[in-house]
Amino acid sequence: MSRPRFRAALWRKRSRRFRSGLLALAIGIVFAFPFYWVIVTSLSSTNRVYQFPPDFLPGTVTGNYSRAWGEATWVRFFVNTLFIAGATVALVLITSLLAGFALGVTRFRGRELVLFAVLSILMIPKVVLLIPDYVVLSKLHWLDTYWAQIVPWGASVFGIFLLRQFFRSLPQEIVEAAELDGATQMQFLRTIAAPLARPALITIGLYVFIASWNSFLWPFIMTSNPKVQPIEVGLSTFYGTNGTDWTGLSAAVVFTTLPVMVIFMIAQRRLVEGASATTGATKG
Repeated sequence: MSRPRFRAALWRKRSRRFRSGLLALAIGIVFAFPFYWVIVTSLSSTNRVYQFPPDFLPGTVTGNYSRAWGEATWVRFFVNTLFIAGATVALVLITSLLAGFALGVTRFRGRELVLFAVLSILMIPKVVLLIPDYVVLSKLHWLDTYWAQIVPWGASVFGIFLLRQFFRSLPQEIVEAAELDGATQMQFLRTIAAPLARPALITIGLYVFIASWNSFLWPFIMTSNPKVQPIEVGLSTFYGTNGTDWTGLSAAVVFTTLPVMVIFMIAQRRLVEGASATTGATKG
């Protein structure tokens, strides 16, 4: 390649990289701005919140955080949320592993029909089922309990499908070698398949943990006792008949969101690895 052509190709490559970086920066600003605005509001006075045009620079009213912390039993809410999210993750990992293995490795009549039935659950809006679910939980005497916030979410269609895709990518030679060695399906799952599926399991666990941490509507309807309610319901403390305490609510949002944001930032590499694990990464 001649020098002018090489320079032109290099310039086009750098230009594409610059445009991609600029687009990524713009998207990042769009997604980060709401949280930045929450921080600005949490450091503002009440009068400053309603002023127009708004001031985009953070204020200096740090007392909103101590006031927001004293508005509710946040330690209890944190403990409840961690327990509910941890138990939900454990249940989802077990059910996803078993169902994903059955649909991805085990051959039986009607397997595709079962998969279609599982995926069809995604088409049903969750809001439509709130009233029937409330009636069922009432009959079970599970209202205002941890059971109501854990068991109904103990299976994940996303987790089942992700692990099914992963197990389908396993080389058939591995399955056949285990069968020749006399390993049962459960032995194969426990000793070979499950360890290989660790990246996908981590992805599912993080996804379910974040979803459980951010859950509001379900626990808000199914519980009324603060002793079993999670963080997101605790934030409703700042809503009242006299209006919303925006500065206190924003401060509470900051210190309740930071933990899950830190977890996500630390584990985001695992999320990418888990996603790539379902595209045949074990082959070859």
